[in-house]
Amino acid sequence: MQLSDSVTHKNGRQRKPAVPQGDMRDRDMVLNTTPDMEVEGEALHRGYDAEDNGHPRLRPGIRGELGNVSLLLFLYVLQGIPLGLAGSIPLILQSKNVSYKDQAFFSFVFWPFSLKLLWAPLVDALYLSRFGRRKSWLVPTQYLLGLFMLYLSVTVDTLLKSDEGRGPDVVTLTAVFFMLAFLAATQDIAVDGWALTMLSRENVGYASTCNSVGQTAGYFLGNVLFLALESADFCNKYLRAEPKETGIVTLSDFLFFWGVVFLVSTTLVAVMKKENARGQHGRKKVREETQSVMETYKLLLSIIKMPAVVTFCSLLLTAKIGFSAADAVTGLKLVEAGVPKEQLALLAVPMVPLQILLPLIISKYTAGPRPLDVFYKAFPFRLLIGLGYAVLVWWTPSLKQEGGFPLYYYTIVLFSYALHQVALYSMYVACMAFHAKVSDPVIGGTYMTLLNTVTNLGGNWPSTLALWMVDPLTSKECQGAAGQSCGSSEEAGLCVKEGGVCVTSLDGYYVESVVCVLIGLTWWVWLGKRMRRLQDQSPAAWRCRIGQRQRSPSS
Repeated sequence: MQLSDSVTHKNGRQRKPAVPQGDMRDRDMVLNTTPDMEVEGEALHRGYDAEDNGHPRLRPGIRGELGNVSLLLFLYVLQGIPLGLAGSIPLILQSKNVSYKDQAFFSFVFWPFSLKLLWAPLVDALYLSRFGRRKSWLVPTQYLLGLFMLYLSVTVDTLLKSDEGRGPDVVTLTAVFFMLAFLAATQDIAVDGWALTMLSRENVGYASTCNSVGQTAGYFLGNVLFLALESADFCNKYLRAEPKETGIVTLSDFLFFWGVVFLVSTTLVAVMKKENARGQHGRKKVREETQSVMETYKLLLSIIKMPAVVTFCSLLLTAKIGFSAADAVTGLKLVEAGVPKEQLALLAVPMVPLQILLPLIISKYTAGPRPLDVFYKAFPFRLLIGLGYAVLVWWTPSLKQEGGFPLYYYTIVLFSYALHQVALYSMYVACMAFHAKVSDPVIGGTYMTLLNTVTNLGGNWPSTLALWMVDPLTSKECQGAAGQSCGSSEEAGLCVKEGGVCVTSLDGYYVESVVCVLIGLTWWVWLGKRMRRLQDQSPAAWRCRIGQRQRSPSS
């Protein structure tokens, strides 16, 4: 159920929980991990400086770099804004009664973060040295993000307008928001790389905190806060003394404001922030190695060719089929049943403490040699929760009252969502722990990025397919007009013209829910055990030849 896309696959980038196994802070895009950098990291953990002849040195703390930390946090907040806005559009479209095929088409907007590995080596290797390695990409992408937002602020009302003759322009909306997501993913690559050199070696660990907190805050602003302030009902009930027909802000106003923020802040960063080798007080930054584009792509290809990796990636690409109907369609079905979209978004707020605590608790059980056992045990429970979501959707229309839904209904939805989060995070943390366990340490950044990319793709394509299949699996009949049917939009129009009404006799969502659970159970019985057996593979099965060649000179 997509109450908030910030922690699920739908935006293609899952929120980064704290997973103690391995160094997770740079797992999204650090393609240049080298033995030298790892040695430096070990020296830091011992409290020594790698260039001070092994003499102990006190860590200066974070106070001297609060400006850099604040800048990183702000950049990650900006990154979350377009993702949050993209996550709110399906709920707005659903309130305008678009088809589920249109929703499936728009879901491609959430793919770029899952595919950024394809162009990340270009961002990492091509740059203007005078301007700065990371600013060469950060500045133009953020300018384009601002310009796209300003363009949308002028056109979005027209694109979303639904007349009798036509609905919202889903194709154009998808194209524009896809570009926003693509630019945000590119900005993420640049900021992730800059974070590791902007901060001193002593404080580089704060980069992951800035990422998690900043992107979550940005998504909250662009999704939850926007949907609340855009809703006339919410504003009239909680924020106004006199009711009005519109919310406090409109989508065009929101886009215009953040478009200006992007342009102004990017200009300030371009002019005032320099990329240099030393930070404040002369502290040494983490050294950044450079691989050529071809070397990186060859490295990725060598990893993909390994039999153990091929098997594991095949399992990752199919594991989430059983959850696709529950994760991708349930939230839209609740909106269709009359649940206010802003209420669904606000229900994600109480989940934030749970989402922070769950990885810390679950990691205690995934710290051993067999983390995928947790994945395997949580799998059937998540399937059962999917069936529970189907029951919830079926039950929802009968509880609708004149003033909305009763409080106990939202309590049940919140409890269901909490159970879903427990199962989701159990599987997610277990999977991340296994990634850290098997990744070749010599090329750990590239290895981890590849496995996480496949994991995200394994959630994207089933969700898009699940949305696409809802309409074909739905059966409708025309009541009140003899000889008419509702098999297509044209036939439905003729039914209405003849004085009839189209009534759903079988909702494709329920068909999907049952089919997905059956597929999921089959996967769990036949392939789940095979995934568990991957834990018995020797470490050598996960070491690629290029990594071995890089290791041999230092051994």
